[in-house]
Amino acid sequence: MIQLKRILVPTDFSDFSKRSIRYGCEFAKRFSAELHILNVVEDIYPIVPEPGIPTPITSEYLIGLKESSERLIETLPDSDQAEGLSITRSVVSGTPFLEIIRYARENKIDMIVIGTHGRSGLIHALMGSVAEKVVRKADCPVLTVRPEGHDFVMP
Repeated sequence: MIQLKRILVPTDFSDFSKRSIRYGCEFAKRFSAELHILNVVEDIYPIVPEPGIPTPITSEYLIGLKESSERLIETLPDSDQAEGLSITRSVVSGTPFLEIIRYARENKIDMIVIGTHGRSGLIHALMGSVAEKVVRKADCPVLTVRPEGHDFVMP
């Protein structure tokens, strides 16, 4: 029998990751598992800076991002989804796929539930895919949740 005691859901606070949080909550309820929600604040300078991001990225800017992430992660999951769950929320900084894998190993995570943005072609080749790298490198099973498709339906 499959035993899931700890489930990790990485989030970037996008709608894609909110969908994966919903899946993570349902699995955690079904297996009476702990739910871990993780946000990784990327600490490298983006190749193409976005408007409003100081150049180069300063430690003050990263501290602000981390503080903002810590406030946002406390709002996840929605209260109706969180009911009855044991939830651990964490914010770390680093390279997202590496930190997700590190967190999973250090916390003996049994399954990772991660959203995908559904990118393909050139954009995917240039930007890579955190979800794809996690699938390839994680020690535990990884469930990817696509942006469109079947919704989780309670029987």
